[in-house]
Amino acid sequence: MSDKTPEARAEPFGDPLSAPFWAAAERRELVAQRCEACGRYQFYPRPFCLSCNGDRMAWATVKGTGTIYSQSVVHLAAIPGFEPPYTVAVVALDEGPHLTTNIIGGASAIGDRVRLAWRPREGMPPLPVFEKEEKR
Repeated sequence: MSDKTPEARAEPFGDPLSAPFWAAAERRELVAQRCEACGRYQFYPRPFCLSCNGDRMAWATVKGTGTIYSQSVVHLAAIPGFEPPYTVAVVALDEGPHLTTNIIGGASAIGDRVRLAWRPREGMPPLPVFEKEEKR
């Protein structure tokens, strides 16, 4: 077994609040926090609910579909592995929370429907990215 495989990591990826998110990403599962008191979803993770201030937060699987809320095309090389141009977007997930991500697979526009895909990374959990849904 390579020391870069997920099973070989001795510690969880990320900080204590985000570690469950990255553990789910290892399984190619997209999760967001859900308040057990009011049922609202939120992302990024916090120790309390933004809606009701409750402190019973749980991780729940989300469908991985949503709508592009905003986006920008980056034309400068800023991060290794992200060759310009690439699209950074905020996706409004169908469950409610907004997720900052990348849009892959070609041109996109605000309002486009998108679905989850995964971008592999060596020695780290994959990144959730999104691609346009095909119109039927």
